[in-house]
Amino acid sequence: MYLLLDYETIRHDSFITNKIKVIQMKNALITGSTKGMGRAIAIAFAKEGINLAVNARNTDDLAAFKTELLDINPNIKVFTAVADGSDRQQLLQFAEGARRELGAINIIVNNLGMYKYSNILDDEQGLFEKMVNTNLMPAYELYRLFGKDMAAAGEGHIFSICSVASLNPVVEAGIYSVTKAALLSLSNTMRLEMQEHGVKVTAVIPGSTLTDSWKGQDVDKDLMVLPEDVASAILTIYKMSKGANVDQIIIKPAKGQL
Repeated sequence: MYLLLDYETIRHDSFITNKIKVIQMKNALITGSTKGMGRAIAIAFAKEGINLAVNARNTDDLAAFKTELLDINPNIKVFTAVADGSDRQQLLQFAEGARRELGAINIIVNNLGMYKYSNILDDEQGLFEKMVNTNLMPAYELYRLFGKDMAAAGEGHIFSICSVASLNPVVEAGIYSVTKAALLSLSNTMRLEMQEHGVKVTAVIPGSTLTDSWKGQDVDKDLMVLPEDVASAILTIYKMSKGANVDQIIIKPAKGQL
């Protein structure tokens, strides 16, 4: 576990002393971390002094982001791994590496996701497996890897980035809606399993959010949820008192879905 020493000045009537405070830094693992919501969440955590484990498939993007995070807060540790989070073996290698480098993982953010316009009857062969492996499998595997450790420690927080499509299916994105609904169901199940152990689980349900899913489309960012909005919500939820948990939070554009 990475520790930070701080000095607290204590004033008495006749003298001043410095008392060393040991601050136990928390470790967060975020999938799909260099773009969109994952990027914004990592930056928000870095500003709070939380150590980070981030992955991406692009080596240059990952290296640049690590430098950016350490520029934001040079007191944190940042573990990076070039890994495709939709590949089970690469995902678990990344996660195990994060645990070796940082110590116990206290926060998981299941952010990795894939959106594709397609009616189910028109899906290309293999899209179902690809969507499941991207939108659902990583959350399941990370929970199985870290869940018992969190339960034994009696603390931790798991966030899963779902979608309003998990509540109201989008016909034009059928299998995406199905996998996000499954992720929401997984989040609900994890929460029920973990609540007696003091581990919190929150489903984050954004509406139309300005990410790469909208790349190439002419959209007005002022009519959309921004990644920073999602990051702000997650940080606020994480900083709530020990006895409080947000089961689900829905964040939609103020003027409605696009």
